[in-house]
Amino acid sequence: MTEDEVLAEFRAAGALLEGHFVLSSGLHSPVFLQKMFIFMDPVRTERLCRALAEKARARFGPIDMVVSPAVGGIVPGYETARALGAKAVFVEREGGTFQLRRGFEIPEGARVLMVEDIITTGLSSRECLEAIARHPGEVVGAACLIDRSGGRADIGKPLVTLATLDIPAYKADELPPSLAGTPAVKPGSRGLKV
Repeated sequence: MTEDEVLAEFRAAGALLEGHFVLSSGLHSPVFLQKMFIFMDPVRTERLCRALAEKARARFGPIDMVVSPAVGGIVPGYETARALGAKAVFVEREGGTFQLRRGFEIPEGARVLMVEDIITTGLSSRECLEAIARHPGEVVGAACLIDRSGGRADIGKPLVTLATLDIPAYKADELPPSLAGTPAVKPGSRGLKV
């Protein structure tokens, strides 16, 4: 699947939004990728995640287990694992730190792929990888649908992605005039009360 085909999937799903958004990272951006509009369509999700699985398999070889960060990474992690014939688990925040919960375990010697939805700063990916590192198994790499950092987000592991975009993101006190005069919308899930 080409980058243009991936972006066409996001556009067709109404998942490529323009305006003024506050991202999960706290940064502001004129573009938001509402991946949940992708994930509400099982056929589209399967198509994208199968393409991601093929790229990951070609780069990293066989994968035994996929680990993803909750909430946004659960669906693409599951679908990518399904395409790989691997197990799928996820980490959740407990006391502010990602942890394997619900009795999930990573077996000794398992070849692990971390799967994320969208990468902006790479913070969730790095935190997920830190949680995985506390368990046996070998993290062979990471994968995401879209890296919106233009390839600048360093997550500490090799990364495969379906599309790499250079979408601007700004600190709240460094907004360009085009965003400064527009009300911001925060559509992400980080920081929601439980």
